[in-house]
Amino acid sequence: MLTATQYIAPLMANFDPSVSRNSTVIYFDNGTALVVQWDHVHLQDNYNLGSFTFQATLHKTGRIVFAYKELPIEISQISSVNHPVKVGLSDAFVVVHKIQQIPNVRRRTIYEYHRVELTKTRITNSSAVEIMPLPTCVQFTSCSACISSQINFNCSWCHRLNRCSSGFDRHRQDWVDNSCPDETKDKMCDIDDTTQLDSLATTITAKTASKSKGTTAGWNTPSTSHAPTSAPTEDDTKIALHLRDNQVMPADSAVNRVPGTHPLHTGLILGILLVMVIMIAGVLITVYVYHHPTSAASLFLIERRPSRWPAMKFRRGSGHPAYAEVEPVGHEKEGFIESEQC
Repeated sequence: MLTATQYIAPLMANFDPSVSRNSTVIYFDNGTALVVQWDHVHLQDNYNLGSFTFQATLHKTGRIVFAYKELPIEISQISSVNHPVKVGLSDAFVVVHKIQQIPNVRRRTIYEYHRVELTKTRITNSSAVEIMPLPTCVQFTSCSACISSQINFNCSWCHRLNRCSSGFDRHRQDWVDNSCPDETKDKMCDIDDTTQLDSLATTITAKTASKSKGTTAGWNTPSTSHAPTSAPTEDDTKIALHLRDNQVMPADSAVNRVPGTHPLHTGLILGILLVMVIMIAGVLITVYVYHHPTSAASLFLIERRPSRWPAMKFRRGSGHPAYAEVEPVGHEKEGFIESEQC
């Protein structure tokens, strides 16, 4: 299946170089390009059609050139009964899945995610096809360049692999095994180098100080003057908050505070104070009732203590009062209970 889904094929057919002594497959690599040439090869199931001569050149820049020197018949007329006939590119990745029901057993699945098929009728003798590469995620080597890329792919950066990818390439297995799909949800770049963090913090501090003095700031932005009382910009605040989360700057730094905000949420403080007031009130009431048993509050609680709750359930029917009494089995009644209805 891999040969059917992963190929660079100037012409894929049922070729067999062993059927003729003149048939060869040669290659040459000069460091910037790899050339593979099929020279005077014949079809195994139709030798009498003649020989085919063509080549493929893979350039280091990603450019691919298919060149055709000798084609005895049109490619569309080549039989695909014994072997598929393809002209173009295809790529796929293999993912190994673990089967939970059966230990030590894995299932391999091949996913073909991209294919380019060339028009066979337009390929003739002494013709060539040039395939130019489009920008992809794998060309970016830094996190910032990866997540800020504006190409036709959803690029994400995986810190565990230090790799930029859309998740669909030949390294898909590593991407999944290292939990890169979960890591790339936040679309954030973490700076791990402490030297860079110190340098960044120093730059932000210098930038804020320069603004307070009315000088121009850096950060590769157009030079603008600031009033001596100007507050830090929104970008400064975001950068400072990021540094504070990474424990580079103290939490009470003047840069990471936005005017009008408080470190703690007001609602949380009020909720904590309310709970504390209720608990203190409960303790004070308990102490007061214990030391003043004849007070109105104490008498109110005594009259409604659980031991004084009614032990009978009244059933109302036909206008006459009724009761139900629970008593141990095997004991005779020593008296009776009267109930009055008001």
